[in-house]
Amino acid sequence: MQKNKVGLSTGIFLVMGSMIGSGVYIVSAGVAQALANPMLLILVWIATGVLTVIAATSYAELSAMFPKSGGQYVYLKEAFNPLMGFLYGWSLFAVIQTGTIAAVAVAFAKFTAVLVPWFSADNILFQSGAFTIHAGQLLAVASIALLTFINSRGIQYGAVVQSSLTIIKALTLILLIIATIFIFSNAEAIATNFNNFFSLSKKSPIIDGSLMVESWPWLTLLSVFGAAMVGPLFSSDAWNGVTFIAGEMDNPKKNVARSLIIGVGGVTLLYVLTNLGYLFVLPMWGAEGATTLAGRGIQYAEYERVGTAAMQVMLGASGAIVMAVLIMISTFGANNGIILSGARVYQTMANDGLFFKKMGNSNKQQVPGFSLWIQCVWASLLCLSGRYGDLLDYVMFVVILFYILTIAGLFILRFKQPKADRPYKALGYPILPAFYIVVMIGFIVNLLYVKPEFTLPGLIIVLTGIPVYFIWKFVHSKNAPKL
Repeated sequence: MQKNKVGLSTGIFLVMGSMIGSGVYIVSAGVAQALANPMLLILVWIATGVLTVIAATSYAELSAMFPKSGGQYVYLKEAFNPLMGFLYGWSLFAVIQTGTIAAVAVAFAKFTAVLVPWFSADNILFQSGAFTIHAGQLLAVASIALLTFINSRGIQYGAVVQSSLTIIKALTLILLIIATIFIFSNAEAIATNFNNFFSLSKKSPIIDGSLMVESWPWLTLLSVFGAAMVGPLFSSDAWNGVTFIAGEMDNPKKNVARSLIIGVGGVTLLYVLTNLGYLFVLPMWGAEGATTLAGRGIQYAEYERVGTAAMQVMLGASGAIVMAVLIMISTFGANNGIILSGARVYQTMANDGLFFKKMGNSNKQQVPGFSLWIQCVWASLLCLSGRYGDLLDYVMFVVILFYILTIAGLFILRFKQPKADRPYKALGYPILPAFYIVVMIGFIVNLLYVKPEFTLPGLIIVLTGIPVYFIWKFVHSKNAPKL
């Protein structure tokens, strides 16, 4: 293996490590509030996993066809046109990748504050009108800068960090699953959650402690179920980052596909079992104002930290400290993978004449150093702006839209390039990729209906890339050497 190449194990760790952040420890509270049903909680995570695996196997075919850095940007450009590829790359840089980096870094700082209160969001260091900077934001920026520095020293350095932290994160989830299901299981929670488990009804606690059962109208259930998938989908996102570094992988025609399938499949299994474990130690239902862990349940776990509540049930007060450390490791590792992969897209765009020329260069360590640092600066500004959470809400719709377009590109490329070399072919083609497209179109249409305040601004962010694209094309044509 060449010095500047990474192998299959690193690809798997990049997929798994980028996916596993803080979401699996938090978002189940929102799902539980929306659906109020233990089986539906598990079904949301299963459905998310199935859809993500279908998408990953489709990307596996595309990655084998185009085994070079740039990933989804390259697939969209080849299937549609350069403008479509640019709109993805533009959205990635403007918000998707950098906004995710900012949000994950702030989550890292938030849980660090459990151990070191000075980093709390309440510790305001600067204020001017409504604009404030707190200590946690500075720690978030510092963590982004540190990871950028590590990755600028060479892909092998980033790979070591990614592999080490991903092993710790996966083992943590495995131990949590074993502890909740087999060691610290709560008979009362099990009785509450698994009594009539296979009912699709909505249940709500009433004053005497019993549950009021209501039937879901089917259309309402599908709509609420789809909206509840937003959190799990984004907890399962960033798996496609391995396609961004295909040009730096050993045997990319096979190893990128293998990384996607093994990594996504492994994380999906861990996520489903982790949520099953929550049901073994905490009741699903609770009251927002309750003073006990059991009283708040999964639905109203304090600050939506379901993982922390489960750990406190098992370990007492020290459980909060243990979970804070685990989430710090988890978020730090996730950001390493996201930072490592994103810069390769901007480098490919620059080499196509669609971004700053210098971002196309590699440094002495054969990595896109300048792109890494520009990404660092923009993500840091998003951290300091305090608007990273809103930006991520805006692009949830857009991320899924680009997944749909990319998998639609699979069909287009089968038609346009029928004889192209395809070392790996999408599982269940054309049925499963078509199923993904249909289901996810329904998902984004539902989001347009139930959350227009988030979806429409997301579209606007993408559409701003159209004039930017033509400006870059004009500038590139002016600077191109004359024959």
